[in-house]
Amino acid sequence: MARSMGSASVMSAAVMGLDVRPVSVEVSLITGTPIIQIVGLAQGAVREGRERIRAAAAQMGLHVPGLRITVNLAPADLPKTGAALDLPIMLGILCAKGDIAQDALRGTMAVGELGLDGSLRSVRGALPIALYAAADPNVDRLLLPSANLREASAAEGIELGASESLGRILVALKNGGRRLTPALLSPARGLPQDETPAAGEFDLSAVKGQPVAKRALEIAAAGGHNLLLSGCPGSGKTSLARCLPGLLPRLALPEAVDVTAIHSVAGLLSDGAGLKRTRPFRAPHHSISEAGLIGGGSRPRPGEASLAHHGVLFLDELPEFGRRTLEALRQPIEEGQVRIVRAAGSASFPAEFTLVAAMNPCPCGYGGVSGRCRCPDESVRRYRRRVSGPLLDRIDLLVDVPAVRWEDLAGKGPVEASAAVRRRVSRARALASRRQGNTNARIAPARLERVCAVDRGGHALLRKAVTCLDLTARGYHRALRVARTIADLDARARVSEGHIAEAIRFRGSI
Repeated sequence: MARSMGSASVMSAAVMGLDVRPVSVEVSLITGTPIIQIVGLAQGAVREGRERIRAAAAQMGLHVPGLRITVNLAPADLPKTGAALDLPIMLGILCAKGDIAQDALRGTMAVGELGLDGSLRSVRGALPIALYAAADPNVDRLLLPSANLREASAAEGIELGASESLGRILVALKNGGRRLTPALLSPARGLPQDETPAAGEFDLSAVKGQPVAKRALEIAAAGGHNLLLSGCPGSGKTSLARCLPGLLPRLALPEAVDVTAIHSVAGLLSDGAGLKRTRPFRAPHHSISEAGLIGGGSRPRPGEASLAHHGVLFLDELPEFGRRTLEALRQPIEEGQVRIVRAAGSASFPAEFTLVAAMNPCPCGYGGVSGRCRCPDESVRRYRRRVSGPLLDRIDLLVDVPAVRWEDLAGKGPVEASAAVRRRVSRARALASRRQGNTNARIAPARLERVCAVDRGGHALLRKAVTCLDLTARGYHRALRVARTIADLDARARVSEGHIAEAIRFRGSI
């Protein structure tokens, strides 16, 4: 008859999207056929952990008892993926065997992948797990690999214990658990930060001419507005788009935590990385799939739209993207988030990005250039119809980028650098933040009329624009938000007729 030889329980966690779910790793040792059986919807990499645990134990001289070891991952109806449960399973086995006292693991959550030599390797989602542990009153300490320590240090109110090997963790647990690497603290707020990339890599001063496009870029940066640049090859569309991150202020602390958490879940943080303090710039190729752009998969993962959260999503050659792929952007543009529903579960990812798109005016690219374009009218119309009206209606600024003139190319006069524009953008964003708590592009329709107080001349111009330009209700709201941003750049409390006129100018068709 089988009889129990010991049991233990260790706290851990599983990441579903950006949500963290607590997982209780329950281990039971009973007499019977020597085997490690993992139950509780353990998938691929979790089940393979049995072999990693045996190999690591043998390499370190630990004795895994020749008993029937049953590991239950509760709740049993929550799918568990990845290798982050290796460490808590190993600790549970050793605790059930009596090598570690159960009291040493009380209030302790653990995550980590085991190497065959007993080393600990980084896991995805360490920052979301640390934030969850900090908010859980039942968790006092989080054990994790050293490679995740700088990332997890962004979570306040939780003791972090990190090591490069299982052996050091076991020694620490047997000695009260106080010998593990402490959390890294930096002067700014105790938070490790990634270094700022070299300034001037994409500076506005390097772009010749294009004053209208540069003005649109400044407005887009100040208000978080979506922008479409249309022009022939070589006119500077891509260069302008790549200058946009340099016009934006550095990420505030809550924004940095959000961006780092998304990149952590996506597995894009390098080992030892800290908080990302520069705004992301994502430029996917036009062959990208819908799942790649929006997110998806059997285990929902963030797509490019979410990886661009609080930053810039650049879509070059916009009409070349798949129609269905582009239409999938409509929801995140409006709502600032992506919801993915799959049979195995659902997940939500934030996606508050500034969309910058670029396209040619016609299939050959030289529409409007005298003597170079031979595209039939129907071919041009068919090319432009690849970008749907509903998607264009969600873009605030439509800008024609003409070919650069010789005078601009040969000009030696001073050109405004990104740093000067960034100062104006930062002041405008600060005004908007104090007024409504977010960027002007995110003003809710219910608050729009109150936040965007327009003078009498501006009202008359808006009425004429709605009548003559056939603006939709969404187009009207977006023109009003852009006008509010222009007024903020001028440091004006009230939106004037001139601000409305400039905003409507950018609502024209391309």
